[in-house]
Amino acid sequence: MIRRLLVSTTLIAAISLAAPVLTSTASAQVASKPSAPLVPAKPKKVLKYLVAPDIDPKRLLPPPPVDGSAMALADLAELHRIIAARTPERLAQAQWDDGHEDASAFNATVAAGFDVAKVPMTAELLEDVNVDAGLAAAAAKSLFARKRPWAVDPTIPTCDPNDAPLTSYPSGHSTRGYAIAMTYALLIPEKAQAFMSRGADYAYSRQVCGSHYPSDTAASQALAAALVATLVKNPEFQSKLEAARAELRVGHYTGQ
Repeated sequence: MIRRLLVSTTLIAAISLAAPVLTSTASAQVASKPSAPLVPAKPKKVLKYLVAPDIDPKRLLPPPPVDGSAMALADLAELHRIIAARTPERLAQAQWDDGHEDASAFNATVAAGFDVAKVPMTAELLEDVNVDAGLAAAAAKSLFARKRPWAVDPTIPTCDPNDAPLTSYPSGHSTRGYAIAMTYALLIPEKAQAFMSRGADYAYSRQVCGSHYPSDTAASQALAAALVATLVKNPEFQSKLEAARAELRVGHYTGQ
């Protein structure tokens, strides 16, 4: 019995002595294990020239048609007609437009081979307009919370199945596109009609994609017009507009 007690006591003592070493080793292993890299959060976009009252959707847009109303049903019927009539080529254009939510969508309208990235003052101005228009559209989407066409009618195909279902009105792409088109019309007035036509075609792509109703993109045009009308009164915008126009003049993209 005494011998057993002595053995047990010896084992307990040995374990007690080893415990700090084991704990230390385990801690060292945990400490040496590389931690997963932190993914930085995307910086929150802020208005560049406009202020919150300038983009208040309650002041700038009427509400969309009510679900199930005659206007909403007509909207849906027109969208079905557009989708049924689309060609593979027009769908491919709509898909390309879907992936280019910035001024690059208007490169070919400026000139063959034109790249807005190579005219930095123009690129900066147009991206600032893009940001302000995008934030204005987002504010309106949040207020009106209209269901996307495919959320109302599952037979509607879409280029954007991962879009939030309550973000149909107005179209963000179209608001950005119309605002950029209108700004380009100020920069290169001799091509104003070409830019406005491209803006309308870019907006039509949202219907071809099944992402928006016709009334969504019509609201986008009205919203963009209101925004640009406010922008042209902003001294900073005016200054950058003149600098961008001078840059385009040097590149022989405008004679104005």
